[in-house]
Amino acid sequence: MLEVTFYRDGEDRLSGLFARGHADFGDHGEDIVCAAVSAILQAADLGLKEHARAALESRKSPGELELRWGAGERDREGVQAIAATAELAVEQIARRYPEHVRIKRVREAADRRRADDV
Repeated sequence: MLEVTFYRDGEDRLSGLFARGHADFGDHGEDIVCAAVSAILQAADLGLKEHARAALESRKSPGELELRWGAGERDREGVQAIAATAELAVEQIARRYPEHVRIKRVREAADRRRADDV
């Protein structure tokens, strides 16, 4: 299962994402579901860095991708557009392939976290 978590801050602004796992839809190198989600998230990473010029914290390893951006970046139109588009695209794939992709939304608050699965 490929799980993608989108983080929002207390003001409901996207603040980061974390993807982990594999979709296991097809054989290694032939998994179109995993490739689609990976392409969307890699494009978001590239767009945030190169187009929006957002200051990101990023971590990549086999089977994992984490992106975080600070509070000062969250109201910028380019950052919002890129992050929200990635969230919408992954959500559509998760709806189409629910046994292979799960999307979670986590609200980050000072004293608690709330997760909403789709």
